[in-house]
Amino acid sequence: GLFFIALGVSFAVKAGIGISPITSIPFVVSKIAPLTLGTCVFIFNVVLFVLQIIILRKRFEKIQYMQLPLSIVFGFFTDFTKWMVMADKIPDAYIIKLIYTIIGCFIIAFGISCALIANVVLNPGDGIVKAVATVTEKKFGNVKVAIDVTLVLIASVLSFIAFKNVDGIREGTVIAAVTIGFIVKAY
Repeated sequence: GLFFIALGVSFAVKAGIGISPITSIPFVVSKIAPLTLGTCVFIFNVVLFVLQIIILRKRFEKIQYMQLPLSIVFGFFTDFTKWMVMADKIPDAYIIKLIYTIIGCFIIAFGISCALIANVVLNPGDGIVKAVATVTEKKFGNVKVAIDVTLVLIASVLSFIAFKNVDGIREGTVIAAVTIGFIVKAY
């Protein structure tokens, strides 16, 4: 599941029309700080992990501590798959960019579905969604959409503060924000 999520993220990076919502904040931070996207993803995952503990309190399952070592692996997968799909070489044709974005959304949703079906350890991005869904008693897919939109808004503000424009947040991000949760529900 983690590999497929990272692969989907790399497709979104390659598309060049907006990064996936869960990666939007690490993407902006990787543009600000001299860190790889994978390293920023790892740091962000640690923050999401801590938020899960705060939200769930006693309901936080001990097995979920495995999210931390899995976050290291996910950070590596992010940098590896970015290299694998040659994400730094963005295609010129807009339709190709759009196709890469849509493929990325389906791959990310597939990876999330694999992790949910396993029902053992989620990555922190999905763990925070599950934590909020558990506490609010809302459906995972609906909470995912709400959190994705929130992350995009935060990344947009960070980007605007740092660059005086919005970097990495474009129509592909919006597509991912409003579709991945629903694709997960369909899977």
